[in-house]
Amino acid sequence: MAMKPFNAVAFAALLAGGVAIGFAGIFMRLSDVNPIASAFWRMLLAAPVLWGWALMAARGDRAVGLRTDLSTILVLAGLFFGIELGIWHLSLHYTTVANATLLSNMAPLFIALWLWLAHGTRFSRGFLGGMALALIGAVILIGPSAAGGGTHLLGDGLGLLSTTFYAAYQLVIKDARDSYSTARLMAWSTTITAIVLFPFALWMPGAFWPADAAAWLPLLGLALIAQIGGQTVIAYAFAHLPASLASVSLLIQPLTAAIAALAIFGERIGPWQLGGGALLLCGIYFSKRGFK
Repeated sequence: MAMKPFNAVAFAALLAGGVAIGFAGIFMRLSDVNPIASAFWRMLLAAPVLWGWALMAARGDRAVGLRTDLSTILVLAGLFFGIELGIWHLSLHYTTVANATLLSNMAPLFIALWLWLAHGTRFSRGFLGGMALALIGAVILIGPSAAGGGTHLLGDGLGLLSTTFYAAYQLVIKDARDSYSTARLMAWSTTITAIVLFPFALWMPGAFWPADAAAWLPLLGLALIAQIGGQTVIAYAFAHLPASLASVSLLIQPLTAAIAALAIFGERIGPWQLGGGALLLCGIYFSKRGFK
């Protein structure tokens, strides 16, 4: 049987989407509002664009029997993503962009843990070996923060906590994809996430409103580049590439974040952190290849 030709356009889209999401931490750091407010504006500014897309796709959704109404699963998606995004943006306030982004990419491991505990799913030796490698890498990565204590350790802890809610969000989204189109799913979940974040954005110390017109630019970058450009482009790529290539997006996001943070903020990565980050990324990559 002839092999299916490699889709170079989809692969380029996958890399571009991963790079776009990798800049999320950079835009958050450049904003002048409090961390939760930057997460709120990221969702609110993206919502009108996503709703425009969803409304244009509504006729096609109904034609193929997909839902367009609000449901419990969409509320859960918005709730989990709101909690994850709020915690992750807060972690960026205390630790480096590279650490927060690396730790947030451990979601596949938490998903596997849930599948094992809740459904008794069995995994290959390759997956288990990759998971062990990733966990060792995570311990090495946060080692300098643990030794020094203070805000960096808090930030790393928050980054690790955020990935548990991101794993829950991914599990809910996976179930919702059977009933909703990507456009409708993203529009509803983004709106609900904004609603979840709103009271916390007002309550948290620090500015809620950007100081001037220029201060809106990082927030627009979060909404248009990270939220819409990253997630939407990757969603397109996943539909045209083998599932194993999803690991590429996990590798390109923290790499982008680390390089950009070094260039813009001067955030240097020590040799231990560099080694731990490399082990973490390799572990995630091999665990995804060995996932059964």
